[in-house]
Amino acid sequence: MRKGLIVVGILVLLLVGLGVVFGGYYNSFVTKSKAVDNQWAQVETQYQRRFDLIPNLVAATKGTLKQEQKVFGEIAEARTRYSGAQTATEKVKATNQVESALARLLVIMENYPQLKSNETVQQLMAQLEGTENRVSVERRRYNEVATEYNISISRVPGVMFAGMFGFKERTLFKSEAGAEKAPKVDLGN
Repeated sequence: MRKGLIVVGILVLLLVGLGVVFGGYYNSFVTKSKAVDNQWAQVETQYQRRFDLIPNLVAATKGTLKQEQKVFGEIAEARTRYSGAQTATEKVKATNQVESALARLLVIMENYPQLKSNETVQQLMAQLEGTENRVSVERRRYNEVATEYNISISRVPGVMFAGMFGFKERTLFKSEAGAEKAPKVDLGN
């Protein structure tokens, strides 16, 4: 009888110990996953700031840049794609399209002295530049917390628990192919 109680006691202690270990890993994954979600929200906040500034910049330059309607169309299309994106990966692709079109617009604007001297355009450009810096900072922070999370669900023994609890690796921001090249703009008609 006494031997049976000891065996039951040991089994109960093992189960409690396993419960604590499982619970500890689960809570750790939840905390890190929420940190990644929070940082993604910060990235999206900066994207929204960018998307709010772009129409003002486009409106301020549209009259002067009539022949550059293609760039304006690309910016509008990319903004629409972003609005309809459901996943972080789709949103990243849409923002990369915005960045590409915006880079072409900025190169075009450099070639129009009347825009460079326009105070409204200059203010919008300064705000957009600040926003681009904020986007860069928030993306870097996102990559940091997402990397920490990804490492925690990839290391032993975390990898065993992560699969059981349904935690999956998060996508990191990476440069698009060709991002190292400056956009080419031909202003010759």
